[in-house]
Amino acid sequence: MLETPLATDVLHPPRSGRPQRGGSLRIAFLSYRSDPRVGGQGVYLFQAARALAARGHKVDILSGPPYPDVPGDVELVKIPSLDLYAQPHNGHLSLRPKHLLSWTDLAEYFGHLSGKFMEPYTFGRRAARYLKAHASDYDVVIDNQSLCYGLLDAKRAGLPVVGVIHHPIRRDLELALDAEPSRKIRWLIRRWYSFLKMQEHVAPRLDRVIVVSKSAGRDVAKYLNIAPERMTAIPIGVDQNVFRPQPDLRRRDRRLLTTASADVPLKGLGVLIQAYADLLPAYPDLELVVIGKLKPDGPTGKLLNSLGLADRVSFISDLTGEEMAEQYARATVCVTPSLYEGFGLPAAEAMSCASPVVVTDGGALPEVVGEAGVVVRRGDPQALATAIAQLLDDPAKRTTLSEASRRRAREVFSWDRAAAAYETVLEDAVISAC
Repeated sequence: MLETPLATDVLHPPRSGRPQRGGSLRIAFLSYRSDPRVGGQGVYLFQAARALAARGHKVDILSGPPYPDVPGDVELVKIPSLDLYAQPHNGHLSLRPKHLLSWTDLAEYFGHLSGKFMEPYTFGRRAARYLKAHASDYDVVIDNQSLCYGLLDAKRAGLPVVGVIHHPIRRDLELALDAEPSRKIRWLIRRWYSFLKMQEHVAPRLDRVIVVSKSAGRDVAKYLNIAPERMTAIPIGVDQNVFRPQPDLRRRDRRLLTTASADVPLKGLGVLIQAYADLLPAYPDLELVVIGKLKPDGPTGKLLNSLGLADRVSFISDLTGEEMAEQYARATVCVTPSLYEGFGLPAAEAMSCASPVVVTDGGALPEVVGEAGVVVRRGDPQALATAIAQLLDDPAKRTTLSEASRRRAREVFSWDRAAAAYETVLEDAVISAC
């Protein structure tokens, strides 16, 4: 039910009086769902908006539900949706007579009912309506990977648009299809990812694009047809006041920690669980703690039951940043087993807490950890188990990695440095649009 994309020609002349370099920008920061407790996108949004505001810019977050936490010097503009995933019966009984008056509501409801993920598209329509009415209030738009048709409408209203792309979502689709043998389920997966056609149309038409790593930039250029010279790689920052070493907390001798924001093949949690099963005979007291929610009938739940590990692996969720930092500080080794990451925020957070880290070679993870972590082949439980065992048996090596992790985190994952780089990209977009 995705409609024909809007034309990208600027129909109105640029507004006069826009700030030049060094001035304060009025920024509309768009994110279609943004609760930091349901994924790293919300964490990123909060910290990026706060860092830009700290540099003197006026930042409004435009978000659909679930809504984000908002820093004190940032305004939240709520863009309501039907929020069907949060409704009883998965939203299937949510249609009301008033919704019949709105094409956007109908598209969201019937698209969802037929198995499509409609939120980026419908958020874009609603956000574009708001931006059209308030175009004079902003100098530039930042989009947090909705890549919706509504961004082209914002361009028509004379607003330059900078996209932040964490990684091309088509990689998620490819990995999901590779892991699913059922033809029926593969068809449903393709249907859910039908929004990719929209994203792949919109992305090349944005004014500027920020990617979160050089690795992500290469994939974005390949999958989204964006010229490399129009992209800028800026590593994500980490709140070093929250994610920091805590020497007063004792690290456990046998605890693995990982983060899984979604029960999908991309995150590689099944690979880590298989490695954990291989390690238990030699390390019977070894713990595995997962920051994330377990769906008992999902792939992870089924794997745990098949291995007899349902009572051995702990899942914790809805943690504050401080609580997550405490978990990192208590872990023996933090593991990011993802098959692909455009960046890998959990690894950067763990490093900021001076935790030894083991990651795969999936996407940008080797770029994130540099020489401060152990890198293994993605999708290989045996390689992962071997690397973990070597660290469990070598406290001195863990100490060396811990110190290297913290040094690298302080040098690379600075939000002030990232915000300064964002500022340059935003100014370029504004000046080019004038």
